[in-house]
Amino acid sequence: MNNIRKYRPGEAASSKWSEERDEFERDYARLIQSPTFRRLQGKSQVFGAGSGDYYRTRLTHSLEVAQIAREVAKRLERTNPFLSKREHPGLIIDPTVVECASIAHDFGHPPFGHKGEEVLNHILLKDHGLKYEGNAQNFRILMFLEKRAGSESGLDLTAAVLLGINKYPFLIEEEGRLKGVYGAEWDVIQELRDIWKMPAGCSTLEAQLMDLCDDIAYSTHDIEDGIRAGKIQMNATFFEDQRLIRHLVMEILNDPNQHKFGWEQVDIEQMVRRVLHDYLEQWELIFAECNREESRTRREMKARWVSSFASRLDIIDDTDRGWKKVALVRDGVEDMDLLRTMEILKKLAWVTLIKDFRVLRLQKRSEIIVERLWDSFIHKDKGQWIIPPDWIDSYERRSINSNWSWPRFVADYISGMTDAYAEKVYAELFASKSGSIYEMD
Repeated sequence: MNNIRKYRPGEAASSKWSEERDEFERDYARLIQSPTFRRLQGKSQVFGAGSGDYYRTRLTHSLEVAQIAREVAKRLERTNPFLSKREHPGLIIDPTVVECASIAHDFGHPPFGHKGEEVLNHILLKDHGLKYEGNAQNFRILMFLEKRAGSESGLDLTAAVLLGINKYPFLIEEEGRLKGVYGAEWDVIQELRDIWKMPAGCSTLEAQLMDLCDDIAYSTHDIEDGIRAGKIQMNATFFEDQRLIRHLVMEILNDPNQHKFGWEQVDIEQMVRRVLHDYLEQWELIFAECNREESRTRREMKARWVSSFASRLDIIDDTDRGWKKVALVRDGVEDMDLLRTMEILKKLAWVTLIKDFRVLRLQKRSEIIVERLWDSFIHKDKGQWIIPPDWIDSYERRSINSNWSWPRFVADYISGMTDAYAEKVYAELFASKSGSIYEMD
């Protein structure tokens, strides 16, 4: 079982396993020492990277997801005896694997958050029939673009960590598929899934746990940032605003994943009102407990909600798929009410932060930057002279043995940029003056 989980599909057969460190600890070291991990500090979470010292970036978000996931993984190991039987490689929860998956889950996000992803996908689809998606780009980075000593491509991660990151186990090129894995990397992932005898469409317990802890972080930490920024105002006028409630209901109804939450079982507007009312009521109680100190109240609210969600995570039977499921659980069954509550809080952060008109103005600026960078690089005869030489060398060396088209190469280059670096290159190309020829890219 260990050999299957610790197998490294990209690593040379002659490589020796470490006798000093566990293989998953080696994965952890490879991830946090990678340039991609460091660049997360310059990529937007909700507010643009550099908006202020307080607000989260992709880096701090990933670290917070990893902390929540590791603690829950330790508890689940203690409280679920069947895990110790190790009956199936996908029905195991190793805290280090879950932590690695959490660290790497946002590696594929481009600059400027979801707007950057949206623009790259639109351009690639419209002009080249290709897709761009953050989760798929994760695997492109981990299995192809990243470099490490002794390897031709990627970080050569273990099978357990790769499948722990794979929360959408599908080929993204399939018709109508919005999330998944690009073809080149899917061949390897599918081979691992076949070796593990994974049921079609099912993720490992470790991937499911990482995914839910990501949702917990979104529904708690982003709201904390929103309160701090004044975008979420903790008063009845704000929480009872009909426009806010209407937008939340519309976000729920327009979500392509709405079927997972059983919204047809409830009056959506009524539940939205109840969750908002209860959230504000809890804030007022904690505000009094914290001697009316807002910063302490924000932190305490966040901590209590993280605890309330994380403490309810457990493993139940997924009878529809003949598999196991990590879920928010009450009395041995999935707690759909709490799941819907978490989704409403996620939508609250989205509606009040991402849909804020000032944020939308910044996103429009981000859209223009990404589009103009693309236009500058996409014609190979000209673009190759304004892309760093090490990228061009890598493309020329590796495109011979792989299907690395120039449009995919340009998408790989732009998506690896931080927000600040994308703005710097844009300014060098289109503003009057920025930087120096002696700066190192």
